[in-house]
Amino acid sequence: MNNDIPMTVDDHVDQAVASHAAGAAIIHIHARDPNDGRPTADVGIFREYCAGIKETSDAIISITTGGATGQTIEERLEPIKVLQPELATCNLGTMNYGLFQMIPKYEGRWKYDWEEPFLESTRTEPFVNRFADIEYMLTELSDETGCRFEFEAYDIGHLYTLAHYVDLGLVEPPIFVQFVMGTLGGIGPDVENVVAMKQAADRLFGSDIEWSILGGGRFQFDLVTAGAVLGGHVRVGLEDGIYIRKGQLADSNQQQVEKMMRILSELSKDVATSAEAREILDLKGLDNVAF
Repeated sequence: MNNDIPMTVDDHVDQAVASHAAGAAIIHIHARDPNDGRPTADVGIFREYCAGIKETSDAIISITTGGATGQTIEERLEPIKVLQPELATCNLGTMNYGLFQMIPKYEGRWKYDWEEPFLESTRTEPFVNRFADIEYMLTELSDETGCRFEFEAYDIGHLYTLAHYVDLGLVEPPIFVQFVMGTLGGIGPDVENVVAMKQAADRLFGSDIEWSILGGGRFQFDLVTAGAVLGGHVRVGLEDGIYIRKGQLADSNQQQVEKMMRILSELSKDVATSAEAREILDLKGLDNVAF
């Protein structure tokens, strides 16, 4: 849907390093088959991404455990087990995760034969994150790898799930939560919902929380700017939205980071370096990863 979405290992590494140089403290990664761009959980590809980024930057790398529809939870967690990153995502519940609604817009314009079936699969296959999966991540996976988690909350109910595990002592502060807004099946992309999510998080976690926001699709910059005004961290990138402004496709992840940096500067907001973000999130450091 955007010809400048990175496909090869070099594309991913180059865009990640450029985004870090532009101001992004954390690089969140998914992997693609370099031949046709389909989502993959291949540990070797993840390793090449991570090693390439580490070679020329001190960026924090947050590896997905969400993966993609059709991948098992075991496949999604394997890169974390092997590469032992500083940070990994932890999705807080099984849910409908709709992408199928985009099919009519792109009908007849597919580049690869996997694209339309992949989008259609989200009509019938839920995004699976069972309580048992979350508990495994918070106990065994965390102990084995030393990674901390970026908790992905797609709705207010997910914050209550996280609070349950905090009450059990399975999550220690600082608690890093990403509000994921604008996914069909999750909370809607309204500024009022940003406020509602923040109020719920404040109520449940008080000062123990570091929260961030991402906005899906055309709502990306509106929502993350609202989050920044409310004191949150922000995430931008081509995973979440493929435009730089109305009607204009972004030419890189870096371009979106640069735009966000301009917005934050105009709001008189300071941006953390990777070293500062490590301290804020209490991460184990780049010397303790396995890539």
